[in-house]
Amino acid sequence: MDDEKLDIRWKQRFAHYKKAYALLEQTIAIKDPSEAERAGLIQFFEMSFELAWKVLKDYLEEEGFSVTSPRDTVKQAFQIGLIVDGHTWLEALKDRNLTVHTYEEKIAIAVEKKIRDAYFPALAKLFRNFSEKAEQ
Repeated sequence: MDDEKLDIRWKQRFAHYKKAYALLEQTIAIKDPSEAERAGLIQFFEMSFELAWKVLKDYLEEEGFSVTSPRDTVKQAFQIGLIVDGHTWLEALKDRNLTVHTYEEKIAIAVEKKIRDAYFPALAKLFRNFSEKAEQ
């Protein structure tokens, strides 16, 4: 990516998202994580999700939309087809908010399953979609 392309805010943020996503991808590969590895997986999910919705927000703003919150951003991104699984994204937002404020092993195990089954695939779709957009 050349300097001119990096001047666009969503592309700058996407570069950070790629790094967080790579860490999440590495921890997803751990099939039977220890408690510490599970905590790392959840932390990398939180970082990836935070950067993902901000990439969407920056992109939407560049396209002329006005969004202020993660929920607004997800809804608008779904409306215009940037993401196809709006419900999954809203669930991920809810779980991200839950895991940021508390750590309980039972909750962590349940959230890990959701990350593996639904949230990581949604983040992977976003990664592929914006990787293509960043190359244009």
